[in-house]
Amino acid sequence: MTAPLTPPHQPSSNDPWQSPPSGASPAPGRRPLYGQEVATELRQALVITALLTAAGAVLGLLWLWLAPRVPLISDDTAVFLKDSEGEEAVAADGTFVLLALGFGTVAAVAVFLYRRRGGILLVAGLALGGLLGSLLAWGIGVWFGPSSDVVARAREAGKGVTFDAPLELHAPGVVLAWPVVAMLVHLGLTALFAPRDPEPEWGPGDGWGPGPGPGPGGPGGSGPGGGESVRP
Repeated sequence: MTAPLTPPHQPSSNDPWQSPPSGASPAPGRRPLYGQEVATELRQALVITALLTAAGAVLGLLWLWLAPRVPLISDDTAVFLKDSEGEEAVAADGTFVLLALGFGTVAAVAVFLYRRRGGILLVAGLALGGLLGSLLAWGIGVWFGPSSDVVARAREAGKGVTFDAPLELHAPGVVLAWPVVAMLVHLGLTALFAPRDPEPEWGPGDGWGPGPGPGPGGPGGSGPGGGESVRP
């Protein structure tokens, strides 16, 4: 007659797929994502987007103030560049890029200091806010800059009188400078200085470490509950 080795319907304590008992806390390093945290991060991302969009007005005014002007001149029949070899148009784009890089860096540092943990929604808010702010800055510079009606400006100035060309971005792709640098700086700060989640501690009962060795009462050992059968 052979005695049963394990009582029926009793799960093994070394089963790695065994569901934890109700009310048990998750293992260290496995922080669940709660809906309240997602909602909070979404609100923060929307606030960041709104603030950066509003900051675009400041960028536009600075660009309008600092960007060099392109001088034009008229002879009553046509309008010409006063200096055909001038680089004012390229310098205007460069001024916008430098200002956008500065705004993106400051925005990324401020967001990281406000919340030292990373988050896809925060990065998305930085990118979207930077893009909208750049577009707003572009529009403000063009709107409040010299008139785009060059013919009317030439007639108003008169023959041989220098006047300013409209403020324009000749490379529209520079509006991406702000969102790109903001994402890169924020991701870099998060990777270097954000707090790390604790590493999980695996024990013998987690299914990843070695189980109990052979011995009395253990698998492969002799005695009640061991791996050998007991015969009368």
